This record gives sequence, C-alpha cells and structure tokens, in this order.
Amino acid sequence: MSQTLLEHSLGQLACDIPGATRIFHSFNLDFCCGGQKTLREAALGKHLDPVLIAEALFKLQSSGASADDWRDASEAELITHILSRYHDRHRQQLPELIRLARRVEQVHGARSNCPNGLANHLEDMQQELEGHMLKEEQVLFPMLQQGMGRQATPPIRVLRLEHDQHGEALEILLTLTNNIIPPEDACNTWRALYRGLAEFRDDLMQHIHLENNVLFVKALA
Repeated sequence: MSQTLLEHSLGQLACDIPGATRIFHSFNLDFCCGGQKTLREAALGKHLDPVLIAEALFKLQSSGASADDWRDASEAELITHILSRYHDRHRQQLPELIRLARRVEQVHGARSNCPNGLANHLEDMQQELEGHMLKEEQVLFPMLQQGMGRQATPPIRVLRLEHDQHGEALEILLTLTNNIIPPEDACNTWRALYRGLAEFRDDLMQHIHLENNVLFVKALA
C-alpha cells in the first residue's frame, strides 16, 4: 500500500498524514513551496529512495496518529491561527536569532565552520518576511474575510512567488549552517542559535504549507 503514496503530492501528504512533515524534514524535502511535486518526483530530485520514504509514511499513517486537520477549519479560523501561531512568532524569533548569529560570528568568525554571513542573511529574511506578512495582513486576509476569494487570485499569485523566495532563503540558511548542525565543540550560544534556527525553519515551512496547500486552495475553490 505504501506504493500508492508515491504519486501523491507532498502538500497533500502533509495534510493527510499527521507527522509527515517530520519525515519530510529528516529527508530535507520541501513540502511547502515544493508541495505540488509528487513524493516520487521530490525524492528522485534529491537522489533519495522514494519507496523508503513512502514506507516510513505508510507506517506513520497506519499508526492512527491524529492531529488538527486545518482543511476542516473555516478561512477565518485558519487566518486567526496563522496570525497568532506564525506571524507573531516570526516577529519574536528573528530579532533574537540575528542577535545570536552576530555574537557567534564576532567570537568564532575566524573558524572555517563558523556561519559567517548568517546574521546579514537573517536580516534580509526578516525584511522580506515582514513585507510579505504585511501584504497578507493588509490586503489578502481582509479580502478573504469579506468573502472576496474569487478576486484574490492576483495577490495569491504574488504571495506564492514570495513563498518560493522564502524557500530559497531557507536553502541558503541550510548551506551556511551545515544543515543547522553545530560542530561538536560549539559553545552554548552557538547551540542556542542552531536550536532557534531549526525551530524557525520548521515554523516557516509549516506556515507556508498551511497557506499554499490549505488557505489558498480554499480561497480559490
């Protein structure tokens, strides 16, 4: 039965199987911006065994785990969740991550494995993400709350493109940080930075997934 999952999109699997996103993270598969790709396409694109991943997903599916399915929520409920769980959270996360990254670069910048350039990259991400969230808060979300989903195609198209750019920025972040894996002798500040980065990465991908694969789909249905 796991073979049937191979032709499902990553976005659909992320919605259908509670915990699937953890498996996608472990294989570095992009289920948010790349959510339209099938499991087979995405795995082969990363030179991974798609059957192995499908089997892991099937075991998870068979375990009967449960989680909130936001496809059953109203647009208003989903927007409220996105604002409180992700928009507010990103605005808390990034200033502290930038501060920690600056500290690590100042103290350990001479080391070859130091993530030099990370603080500047996070500042760029903060600026781009803030502009993106404001577009959602000031333009798209009010349109959806007023029942104007059919007129929302142009802003959704723009926001999807910006989501792709956020995904590219996350790839750069992974490159700078050795996939967010600290060196064995990393100091406490370095380890705190990477724990925060991993949480931010997971949050941002889940944020984009809920918008691309649930909210935008609802709005344009």
